[in-house]
Amino acid sequence: MTNATLSFALIALIAFACQWFAWRVKLPAILFLLAAGIVLGPFASLVSPDELLGDLLFPLISLAVAVILFEGSLTLDLNEIRTQRMVVRRLLVVGAGVTWAIVAVAVHFLFDLGWELSVLFGALTVVTGPTVIVPMLRTVRPNANISNILRWEGILIDPIGALLVVVVYEFIVAQSQASGLAHGFFTFLQTIAIGTVLGLLGGWFMGWVLQRGWVPDYLKNLATLALVTTVFSVSDTFAHESGLLAVTLMGMWLANKKDVHIDDILHFKENLSVVLISGLFILLAARLTLDDITSLGWAAIILLLVMQFVARPASVWLSSIGSTLNWREKTLLSWIAPRGIVAAAVSALFAIRLEEAGHEAAEILVPLTFVVIIGTVVLQSATSRGLARLLKVAEPAPSGFLIVGANPVARAVGAALQEQGFRVMLTGSQWEHIREARMAGLPTFFGNPVSSYADHHLDLVGVGKLLALSPDPAMNVVAGMRYRTEFGDRNIYTLLAASQTDTAEKHQLGSKQRGHTLFTEDMSYSKFASLLSKDWQIRETRLTAAFGYEDLLNAHSDIIPLFAISPKGRIEVMTEHSALRPEEDWKVLSLTGPKTEKKKLQAKKEEHRDNNDQAEEQPPRG
Repeated sequence: MTNATLSFALIALIAFACQWFAWRVKLPAILFLLAAGIVLGPFASLVSPDELLGDLLFPLISLAVAVILFEGSLTLDLNEIRTQRMVVRRLLVVGAGVTWAIVAVAVHFLFDLGWELSVLFGALTVVTGPTVIVPMLRTVRPNANISNILRWEGILIDPIGALLVVVVYEFIVAQSQASGLAHGFFTFLQTIAIGTVLGLLGGWFMGWVLQRGWVPDYLKNLATLALVTTVFSVSDTFAHESGLLAVTLMGMWLANKKDVHIDDILHFKENLSVVLISGLFILLAARLTLDDITSLGWAAIILLLVMQFVARPASVWLSSIGSTLNWREKTLLSWIAPRGIVAAAVSALFAIRLEEAGHEAAEILVPLTFVVIIGTVVLQSATSRGLARLLKVAEPAPSGFLIVGANPVARAVGAALQEQGFRVMLTGSQWEHIREARMAGLPTFFGNPVSSYADHHLDLVGVGKLLALSPDPAMNVVAGMRYRTEFGDRNIYTLLAASQTDTAEKHQLGSKQRGHTLFTEDMSYSKFASLLSKDWQIRETRLTAAFGYEDLLNAHSDIIPLFAISPKGRIEVMTEHSALRPEEDWKVLSLTGPKTEKKKLQAKKEEHRDNNDQAEEQPPRG
């Protein structure tokens, strides 16, 4: 495809399709992005990255990887890993060394490759990376210990792996000189020193600027992006690949600076990372040729098996000696180590450099790296969720509810949902309400759900929806805005403090701030509480072929549907604009008045009487 505009448009469209499909089938998007890149490149010849971008290809890849690593490091709060810090530290040192050695030996004997290139490839495969780890964690949902260890290892190992590759490369280039080993050691120290100094300086400067409010809110994202790319570029100019270390430390500094608010920056970088990851995997996969992959033969499969069943388990079990991890957690950690974008980008870059330096065997590095990436991602993506469940180290699906408020309305709704088997967590700062909820057997969090204390202590395992049921509209709005990025816009629900019909338009809350309005247009907290005080209750109705949803609504004028539960256990929340019509075998939770209940009893009596009358009318047999 010669038209560059059409090529970029095609990449963007297919990247979105891959991400959307991955979301639908609950698998990491990298699987479909790699497949799309191979189809667009080797099979269909629709996209040629080298022709499309020319000399800009690798500079753009390097900058994109820098942004991705910075975004990942912004999530590295030291408080999250305090109990497993020793394991992470050992994985970065002992584990990386074990993996490096085992893979290097395997490549040397399987592919008859020289020790120099074998050691270089071993360093390449040390990295895992947030581009594949984070999407996989969303799907697998392991417990906090495993999740935190994998996330920290995936982000920190990228600059370490790149640094090892630089050192080995410099040693290969300088091996003809007497000072080859000394040169490599000097390069190692120089890269660490420059990356550390510039990274910490960049993080300190960015935090200092944000603290003083020198940048308006609408420019914070641009300022951060500009500084990140500048720090990366300057660091790389002084020492090759030191930029990855610099941006990682820069992000960690900001993440652990308590008086610097980075939520908006993190949200922007997360969205930007999705765009960059999607484009990068398609472009890099499109550079492959089928001959490159098929020429590797069965030796590539054997290498994958060695990495999966020897290198990774040895790395994890040696690194976790003396830790609090149990054998189940160690087993899952030993299984998950997919390779990602950094391995692909670095292998492509150094393969070109080595080929130009006269090392023709270096051409094997790129296809072998992609075989490792595709193999580890496909195998681990397809099996990790099932293995986590089998080992009983997977968190439950996020189908539970965080309820803002522990007042009578919140307690009634929470009790009804808990009775149906859904996890609930009631929050509030009024002790009498919390006490009543605890006496009713409901899980509670005593405190403000949007406080810093809640950020570190509120247990949201298995929770994926927010019900803002406080009579304070300001609290509902703030809670909705706080948890929107965590749960998504579609899972934020608010019960209005007063009916929309009773409030002038200029005093109404915007739909963007409050999320979805719960139940009906005229339902409000005050009305709900009033109905509860008049003996209305939340009751369950199971729909049948003879008595459907419309029959339920027509039969009882004083009934308000609240939730609908499918036969598979999926819960839907009724809102003012809900178009849901539950079908047979669905359960409907409704706020039902005492008159309605009497009508139900009367209907049952009449049905029983009619059945008896029909039985008496039957002629005797025989």
